[in-house]
Amino acid sequence: MTKEKLSVFVTMIATITLSIILLSMVFVMLVGLFHDNIDNAKIFEAITPAFQTIVGGFIGLITGIKIGEKE
Repeated sequence: MTKEKLSVFVTMIATITLSIILLSMVFVMLVGLFHDNIDNAKIFEAITPAFQTIVGGFIGLITGIKIGEKE
């Protein structure tokens, strides 16, 4: 596998993984928002740092891969 193909493969896997994680988190948040026994403020308190960590990590990974391609 060439360096370019490996880079595209890793980028696609990271993008697909990010999409699955974010869709899952949105689904869980929506279920929690409409559930009567769950306080909505607690949902946002728990999920906001997770969103920031996951999105930031994957954006850093994809950016690093793209920068490394050009060198």
